[in-house]
Amino acid sequence: MRHVDSFEIQPPTPPSHNGVPRSAWARARRRVSTWHRPYTVALLLLDFAAVVLADWIAQEAFGQARAGFYNAQADPTWFYTVVFLLVPLGWLGALWGNRAYDRRYLGLGPEEYKRVIRGGVAVAATVSFVAFATKTDLSRYTVGFALAGALALVLFFRIAARFVLHRIRGRAGHAGHRMVLVGTLPECLEVYVAVTRNPSAGLVPVAIHITDGYAAARGIETPVPVYAGRDVLALVREVGGDTIAVCGSASAEPGELRRLAWQLEGSGVDLVVAPQLTDIAGPRVHIRPIEGLPLLHVEEPTLSGPALLAKNLLDRVAAGLGLLLLVPVFLAIGLAIRLSDPGPVFFRQPRVGHEGHTFRVWKFRTMYVNAEERLAGLVDQNETDGMLFKMKQDPRVFPVGRFLRASSLDELPQLINVLWGEMSLVGPRPLPADDGDFLGDVRRRLLVRPGMTGLWQVSGRSDLSWDEAVRLDLYYVDNWSLAYDLSILWRTVGVVLARKGAY
Repeated sequence: MRHVDSFEIQPPTPPSHNGVPRSAWARARRRVSTWHRPYTVALLLLDFAAVVLADWIAQEAFGQARAGFYNAQADPTWFYTVVFLLVPLGWLGALWGNRAYDRRYLGLGPEEYKRVIRGGVAVAATVSFVAFATKTDLSRYTVGFALAGALALVLFFRIAARFVLHRIRGRAGHAGHRMVLVGTLPECLEVYVAVTRNPSAGLVPVAIHITDGYAAARGIETPVPVYAGRDVLALVREVGGDTIAVCGSASAEPGELRRLAWQLEGSGVDLVVAPQLTDIAGPRVHIRPIEGLPLLHVEEPTLSGPALLAKNLLDRVAAGLGLLLLVPVFLAIGLAIRLSDPGPVFFRQPRVGHEGHTFRVWKFRTMYVNAEERLAGLVDQNETDGMLFKMKQDPRVFPVGRFLRASSLDELPQLINVLWGEMSLVGPRPLPADDGDFLGDVRRRLLVRPGMTGLWQVSGRSDLSWDEAVRLDLYYVDNWSLAYDLSILWRTVGVVLARKGAY
């Protein structure tokens, strides 16, 4: 942390040369940020290899693969050229056309995968049209297997590539964007906290340029250097940045944002705007330009409708199948609990659910039978600042219970609550019914069913502060979707295996 005491005020330098090419044959200056170039090349090679592999598997698995290309006596050259060269190149063209290599969508969020799926649909439509137009005799099973397999492998390789990218960003701090935040100090610090909360996003603030004068930041500790009265583009080059992020009210100043965009033309520096809309997911925000004024239209949260019906159906089916498959696991855990500490296998506790209705949650017992009586003597050792009591080394937890908590196996009986419709697979965590009236913002959590896992669990679990846990729960309530639920379930697997924040 840096302590801001003074600033060196320099007169503004003249605007940089406008480097926008005025000829179709001219070339704009290359972008300062270059991490996406080798990553895109790697994706091109991986996508090509994925399609070739899928076509080879289909060709080996189905004898009809060569139908329509040649007979037993013909030269197979044309067949192999089409299958192992032209079709993979067609995939790359379809993916490129659907902007699956656009640097804005690489490395974070589901948009990259959505564009890959659109590209796969485009390839399937093209193959169908060409086969119909040329009356080519193709095996439907072979072509369908090849197309589905190629899409699955492309997605798998993309997930693997993103995993490697996140490891590089998290450990070495490379392959990201070095940002200079522009705005008032509180707005810039708010954006700083948001973008650094997830290192895998690759956004690294390196400096803050405040617009309300250096006096506003005097004596305040800041995580990065703070500047005032400087030419922004010159400052970006001085600190080695490649992106300018205009924060909050600074983006609303008439003409200033437009002149900054003009100044950055041809400089290779990216410009992003962080409006004062926090904790709102991208799909809910749409730009509606009216007479040159880009209005941000924010849609209401989806708390009803077919998507919610599909979510409830998925919960019930998955819970029912899970309970059937986990019967042997339940018996083994129950036996281990009884051998560790005589008493009930399950722990039932009142929790607040959907719309404030109280239900009793199912969990495997992990504490000694006299845990509630011993709680009064441990209250002053609570390591959280919220409604739940948490201790990393809670003496009330017996050894087997400690393992169950670390591996999250104690949560499995909550599938019963999911089957009965009291909980969901994904949602805000259920809180005890005797800890307040859920006033204020916290009560909004009750608009959806509580979940076995949720955004709080994949973001740190017990290591999070109460305010941060509430913020994540409210974000989920306002922005949930089926795709988001599947993403959280996928992330839960990694969190559980890593035993992150579980105690």
